[in-house]
Parts: sequence; structure tokens; C-alpha cells
Amino acid sequence: MNFTIKEINTRLNPLEVYNIFKEEKDTIFLDSSKEDKRLSKYSFIGVNPFLKFYSMGNKSYINNEAVNGDPFKVLEELIKKYKIEIESELPLVSGCMGYIGYDTGRILENLPNISGEDFQIPDMKFVFYNNIIIFDIINNKVFITDLGIENIRIKEIEGRILDGINLIEEEVKISNNKFYSNFTKEEYKKAVKDLKDYIVNGDVYIANMTQRFYCNNNEDSFEIYKKLRTINKAPFSAFMNFEDFQIISSSPERFIQVKEGYVSTRPIKGTRPRGHNEETDNKNKEELLNSEKDKAELLMIVDLERNDLSKVCNPHSVKVTEIFALEEYATVFHLVSTIEGILKRDVSTVKCIKECFPGGSITGTPKIRAMEIIEDLEMLKRNIYTGSIGYFDFRGNADFNIVIRTIVKKDNRAYFGVGGGITYDSIEEDEYNETLDKAKALMRVL
Repeated sequence: MNFTIKEINTRLNPLEVYNIFKEEKDTIFLDSSKEDKRLSKYSFIGVNPFLKFYSMGNKSYINNEAVNGDPFKVLEELIKKYKIEIESELPLVSGCMGYIGYDTGRILENLPNISGEDFQIPDMKFVFYNNIIIFDIINNKVFITDLGIENIRIKEIEGRILDGINLIEEEVKISNNKFYSNFTKEEYKKAVKDLKDYIVNGDVYIANMTQRFYCNNNEDSFEIYKKLRTINKAPFSAFMNFEDFQIISSSPERFIQVKEGYVSTRPIKGTRPRGHNEETDNKNKEELLNSEKDKAELLMIVDLERNDLSKVCNPHSVKVTEIFALEEYATVFHLVSTIEGILKRDVSTVKCIKECFPGGSITGTPKIRAMEIIEDLEMLKRNIYTGSIGYFDFRGNADFNIVIRTIVKKDNRAYFGVGGGITYDSIEEDEYNETLDKAKALMRVL
């Protein structure tokens, strides 16, 4: 392999550059769209794939050919095969991008399998790219890399970018579409009550309860993403254009980042809606910051994430570096914490993700019992929702989100999940309304 990297000059922003490649299947856009100098540092576009990996249950496929073995191990060996040694401050210069669906957890733990399924996509899917377009947002620089596997050169990609056009941001109007859920309001409230009974009985301290919405929609998927990006910018957004389905994500939550051997996770727990004016906004912010219930939820998940990171990090290196930070988004406020550690030398990034998957903020604690209860009460497989989207760099870095605020578009239907953490203090009506607050931006663009 003859790896090359080149800085280019372009007037186009990341969305406008992706617009050039939007029709090409298996392109992925990892988009740090929120103006946040701490979290939104880089965006990436993967073009010209040379290998495709996906799994269904325990079965793996490489370029559609079945492969035996644990899908995580198969993926780990593939990434190892293309390992490169390149010095660069950029966290991703060459690698694969994709997702790990929540239901991949079924191959990690012995979980019941009693819930229904409303649509099917691979449990895990990663695309290996010959070329990656990298946006250093903080320093306003753009790079193109070439792994050297296929005869598609940087000059060709640069020429297409230089010929690109500026996009005009369109006004997003409220949808008149009809939305359906796997729960009625009263059914969801009963499920929350049943979950509280599990808490009283000592099964769990906290668990996440979600519902799935869907609607009929034949609009172009990238047009939906453009609208979502306009009204709900987020640091861990993504658009993924696969052969027969698309993923449209505006996630605010990081699951796991590995960079140069350092690991971090940023669980979110605690939500309040945005107000219609500054006075209401400030009232809701103060209410969230002073909520003992929401802070207790976050503390329980922080403890779970500390334990998960301790499995893959050096002894005594795991630290909570931030607690109860307030973050603002277009429709909600959130409380966030940060936990960091130093990855053990013999633990790969794939193994790190596997050992910590799925994220504690969208399962509960204890995690396995929470997942068993989720299977019992939610009645429907989560699919990609509450899984993770991100990348594995061939040098050993990785960065993955938690799949929330995310639409799956397939067969002229759009699906998305919303939920929240349930504790003994949860009020059924409030928990139902919180899911609607989280759904507002997605409903609006659909």
C-alpha cells in the first residue's frame, strides 16, 4: 500500500462536499455539525470502498461471502490486516466506518429473544475506504487521503470537490405526516410502571424504556438529513447511504473514543425541553441542574461506565473528569458526564468497543438484567437504535456515538426510537412526555 495525504483548498463546507458524492452507494458522512469547539473538531467522508463487512447474528460476511467466527473477531482481524504507521494529529486518516446495532448485544450475552421485528438491516455493517475526506473544523483545513489499494487518485476527488456548488439552507416546515408507535400512551405508561416494579423488587436501579415511531415517507433520504442538520445540529451526526436503506443521525452522545491509547466516554442522563423564550429556557436549565432525580440517574450510569472502562483500561487509570455538565440542543437540554482511562496495550479498539457495548446510558444498571427487562417490556427489537455509529482508524483510534435522534429510512418508511432512563422516582406521564420532547426534531423533518 502506498498511503498518501494531501491538503486541499475549497470554499465548500462538509455538507456541500458530501452533496457531490451523495448518489454513490456505501458512502458515509460522519458529521460534527454542532458549533462546539470541544466536541465538533472533525468531520469525515468515506468514498471509494474496497471492502464491505456485515453481520447477522453470529454470521459474518466479507464482500457478501460468509465467514465463520465471532463477528467482532472477524472485524478485528480485518482491521489488523490493513494496519498502517502514519504520524498525524488527525484521528482518522484511513480505516472503516459503519455501525453496530443494539441487537448485536445478543451475541455478547445470553439474552432472551422474545420481541418482534418491524424491519431488517444487518446487525453490524462496516465499509473499508480507499479514500477519506477529512475536515479539520477548528483549523479550517481539508485533507484527502489515499490508501493506495485502488487506482482512484486524490487529484480526481479534488477536481470533483473544486467543481462543487454551494447549498442554500431551506426553511423546514412542520410535518403533517401521521406517526405510529409500537405503544399507545397508556401502554407506554404501564410499561414504565412495570419497570418501576422491577426496581422495587431489586432487579435493577435504573433501566432505559423506549418506544419506536414510524411514518410513511418517500422523500429523498439526504434531503431529510439536510433538514435535520439545519434544525438539530449535533457533534456526532451521520448520514449513511447503503444499498437498500439509509441512516440519518443527529446524535448528541459519544459512546467511546479511543485516541492514541486514551479512552473516554460521555454518558447523557437528564433531559428538559427547550422553552419558547429565554425566561423559560433559563427556568428549565435551572430545574435540570438542580434535579436530584436526574443527577442520581447520571451517577448510576457513571458508575456503570467506570466499571466497563476498568475491564479494558490500566488499573487505577479510570477517572471521572466531568460531572453534571449542561449541554444545549435545539429542542432539549441534557446533563452529561465524562469518564476517561488509559487503554491496556494488549486491548484492540474493537475489543474495547465489544467489552463496553452497548452503552450503559441506554440500557441500565446492572446492564445484563436491564437488557433482559428491556426485551420483556419493549416488545420490539431496537435494531440500530441505541447501538453505535463511528469509525475504526487503521492506526488504532476509534470514535463511536450512541445511536439516538436517529432515523432509519427503508422501503419508503422512516423509523426512529425515543426513550429515557426510568428510576423509582419516575412519573409515568413525565416519562412519556420526555420521549415526545426528544422526538420533536425528527418528527418535524419527516
